[in-house]
Amino acid sequence: MRILHLAAALAALPALIDCRGAARPERQPHASYRASDSLAGFARAGFVARAPAPTSAREQAAAVAGDAALFPRSSVAASMVIRTGQASIEVDSLERAVSQVRLLAGRIGGYVANTTMQTGRGQLRSASLEVKVPAERFEDALDGLAPIGKLESVNVNAEDVGEEYTDVTARMANARRLESRLIDLLATRTGKLKDVLDVEQELARVREEIDRYEGRLRYLRTHVTLSTFTIYVHEPLPVVGHAGSSVLGEAFKQAWRNFVDLVALCVRSLGIVVPLGLATLAAWLLIRRRRKAAMPA
Repeated sequence: MRILHLAAALAALPALIDCRGAARPERQPHASYRASDSLAGFARAGFVARAPAPTSAREQAAAVAGDAALFPRSSVAASMVIRTGQASIEVDSLERAVSQVRLLAGRIGGYVANTTMQTGRGQLRSASLEVKVPAERFEDALDGLAPIGKLESVNVNAEDVGEEYTDVTARMANARRLESRLIDLLATRTGKLKDVLDVEQELARVREEIDRYEGRLRYLRTHVTLSTFTIYVHEPLPVVGHAGSSVLGEAFKQAWRNFVDLVALCVRSLGIVVPLGLATLAAWLLIRRRRKAAMPA
């Protein structure tokens, strides 16, 4: 008989535990430390919100799904990596090389964002092109550099921003929850004018944070989707002379400079040759006169 009573008590124990667990309200986590402090201050000022009712597991799952809908996984790259590259190429013709870079960018689905050319007299003919290419076609951009000219250097950098993206996403979700609670306070509670203005000021600050987070997320998504490739092309350096000059022209110019230097040297030497010549002539005349005077008549 005691065994039957014990079995019945053990069978009723899980039901009793479930009832006590259901009677205990679930603790709602605060959105953030700053959010809890702000709401606590508004509650002391007269804006006391009603305690949230216990939610079921289905309602919690729906809330989580609603937050996740703000950032669908399809819009986020599987690997949050920002890739940038720099390349230096020696080419025979600058204009043809620039056209080839533009064609390469269009062929892989990118575009040329910025172009800087240097073709002045006495300067090395060169150009720098900043190309935006899809991240999945980055390797195709590297492979397309060889036909343009002689590759001198290639540098590729990869920056993983996945941790920053996750952190900013969580911060924005917390800010949105705080914004919703502040809107509820303004809609359902009344108080002093100063308290209402404090709530509106806090709401404006939260919305400003949300805009800043959204801008940062857009920046990260854009730079993850589009990689930046800076291509520097230049014509070969001359064997003789300097960049942007003709070899024969430089030779004639140097010959003229040598002739001018010789004439200038002759003119400068007159200041020494003329006085010495006059002194020598005077000494010779004096010696000749003495010799004539010493000769017998």
